Amino acid sequence: MRIKFSKMHGLGNDFVVIDGVSQSVSLGTEQLQRLADRHFGVGCDQVLLIEIAEGDADYRYRIFNADGGEVEQCGNGARCFVRYVHDRGMTSKREIRVETLGGVIIPRLEADGEVTVNMGAPKFEPREIPFVAEKRAPTYPLDIDSKQLEISVVSMGNPHAVQLVPDIDDAPVLTEGVMIEGHPSFPQRVNAGYMQVIDRHHIRLRVYERGAGETLACGTGACAAVVAGIQRGVLESPVEVSFRGGDLFIRWEGENQPVWMTGPAVNVFDGEIDL
Repeated sequence: MRIKFSKMHGLGNDFVVIDGVSQSVSLGTEQLQRLADRHFGVGCDQVLLIEIAEGDADYRYRIFNADGGEVEQCGNGARCFVRYVHDRGMTSKREIRVETLGGVIIPRLEADGEVTVNMGAPKFEPREIPFVAEKRAPTYPLDIDSKQLEISVVSMGNPHAVQLVPDIDDAPVLTEGVMIEGHPSFPQRVNAGYMQVIDRHHIRLRVYERGAGETLACGTGACAAVVAGIQRGVLESPVEVSFRGGDLFIRWEGENQPVWMTGPAVNVFDGEIDL
């Protein structure tokens, strides 16, 4: 099977984007892993597959992590998606309704080339995340490697565990993140966020993503961190979120309101690969 693809990124969080509308595509776990492999494949954090919508949305897209596992949501991927379909003439709309495994999102291509995404309202009930807890709480204790962490747990269509740290450069993201990802309190695993508050409108953030490891940026992670920070009283909307790959801008007006994310999406190159 020979397929055409585009390599894209949002702040260094990189993707192989595949048009499954104009070409027939069937990808198994081994093929997804090969695409994501940075030595033997194209190389990416996630593979994005664009498909015809099943409902009344404009398109559907599926998200596969580097290990081949399908996940519900990806904020940086959503921005790359709208850039992809717009630049290739697959739609003339600047605002698009998109089906994902985590629900419908509405990304919008701005006049300056940035992309704004309505990521929907965050979820906090443990059963909706999913997270093993008796009831909803502002923060939760989590035992990891003989120590207890204090985490905020939020779903942005996918699960996030966010903790405050004094300096993300010294945070144990690579060693501790994998333990949080696979903690038994998260039946579907979790993304582990490490947030450093610079001021009430600016944070630094690192995220260990389930199935991908640490990425240079994480859109849903940025949304979850800002929501957690606002709920904990240390942040106010809007918030600039600085990753190693660049900055995102997040707005959230409070409970039951959608989270809005704005940032860039870049096409790196187009190619073909024989799988």
